[in-house]
Amino acid sequence: MVDKLKQLKEKESLAKLGGGEVRIEKQHKKGKLTARERVHFLMDEGSFEEIGLLVTHRSTDFGMENQQFYGDGVITGYGTIHGRLVYVFAQDFTVFGGSLSETHAEKICKIMDLAMENGAPLIGLNDSGGARIQEGVKSLGGYADIFYRNVMASGVVPQISAIMGPCAGGAVYSPAMTDFTLMVENTSYMFVTGPNVVKTVTNEEVTAEELGGASAHSTKSGVTHFTAANDIDCLEKVKQLLSYMPQNCEDKAADLPYELGEELRPELEGIVPESANQPYDMREVIEGIMDKETFLEVHKNYAENIVVGFARIGGKSVGIVANQPYSLAGVLDVESSKKGARFVRFCDCFNIPLLVLVDVPGFLPGTDQEWNGIIVNGAKLLYAFSEATVPRVTLITRKAYGGAYDVMNSKHIGADMNYAWPGAEIAVMGAKGASEIIFRKEISKADDPAKKLSEKEAEYAEKFANPYSATARGFVDEVILPKETRRKLIKTFSMLKNKKVSLPKKKHGNIPL
Repeated sequence: MVDKLKQLKEKESLAKLGGGEVRIEKQHKKGKLTARERVHFLMDEGSFEEIGLLVTHRSTDFGMENQQFYGDGVITGYGTIHGRLVYVFAQDFTVFGGSLSETHAEKICKIMDLAMENGAPLIGLNDSGGARIQEGVKSLGGYADIFYRNVMASGVVPQISAIMGPCAGGAVYSPAMTDFTLMVENTSYMFVTGPNVVKTVTNEEVTAEELGGASAHSTKSGVTHFTAANDIDCLEKVKQLLSYMPQNCEDKAADLPYELGEELRPELEGIVPESANQPYDMREVIEGIMDKETFLEVHKNYAENIVVGFARIGGKSVGIVANQPYSLAGVLDVESSKKGARFVRFCDCFNIPLLVLVDVPGFLPGTDQEWNGIIVNGAKLLYAFSEATVPRVTLITRKAYGGAYDVMNSKHIGADMNYAWPGAEIAVMGAKGASEIIFRKEISKADDPAKKLSEKEAEYAEKFANPYSATARGFVDEVILPKETRRKLIKTFSMLKNKKVSLPKKKHGNIPL
């Protein structure tokens, strides 16, 4: 028995070395942690239980039978983060470059199955050169097995992907189907085809970083939701992100203890400028309403004319969707519509209430927008809000014009409570543009057209550029003082906490993808 125990300990020690000391040192020289170190820093101390430690690949082609490493390039298991059960896999670049084999895929699939069966979040730490080419179609089949489970798990348990090294070819599609993707600056990249193939096919000269680095995907493509300075920063952001989510679709995010006080925030009174054309930062409004230092912005550097993210109000987790007057005047366009729609659907999947802050002049006009599908992309945001059954509260801080008023969680598409600040303008369009259309003939015949336009503009503004016409019809429930907004919203979300809505019976809707 002593010999057998010794044999087991030797195998375990060998497994924990991954590809060996030399390759571990290479990983460290690149500024990267090993897979095992990443798991250590991610999980609560001593909570990780590994599954499949001694698995090896089955390949006998190309001399692979002589290259055996325990674990086969991926660490899989379960444990806790802040006391909550999670399942995790971490690809080990020191073993065959973290490449995916048949058994490597089987280990990941087992963890995914357990996550769904037990209703707990799934976290993937990706660091892989892609499919293990020595195994051919078996490795491709392994990817497809993972993709299928990503889809089955979607909306059942939260799925988070941290890209902590290369992620290329078929490997990119699994992270793309998870709920949130994080990338580490300068050491991670994602692309379907690498720089060499791009040069061959299109003759473009581009580096891996330019093509698919963290900066490119956080600003241009929107593929990644968060960037991190290094591995530790990335793992800390994963933990922070998890704190706003429930375990699964049948659960609710945990409330933090909170004692209701006066809740007045006078600083909210001075944020919105008097001029309707002067910008301001909607993040100041968010910070003024939410619990202090709880706002976690998602997709911060992508489609900056809309702000989305998680925060807490009165200790409760909420998702925020807000127009950003500081960027493109807060107008809705192709990218911001997609960004908002995706976030709304995540919150609805996992019972996270939505707060929508509105200051929107409409949809962005122009050939670029029309040819790139502003109609169908704007419809995505409209569809997402209309379908959402979680508590939905809207606050109009200033402008709500045209079709964008409808789309931004208006009462007409199912919002539960809609509030407006006293300076809010709810109309088809701004007073100047409306007056130029409605009173065109009258203005053109006037002795002083400019003066007449100014008079008509003032007339239109008095009648429509305020929140009271909408309030009279019940489209806005109440006009509230900015300083009282936080208290009002805390009470509103508390009132709506047991909301239950059933959608019509159907297989699923056909969102305009």
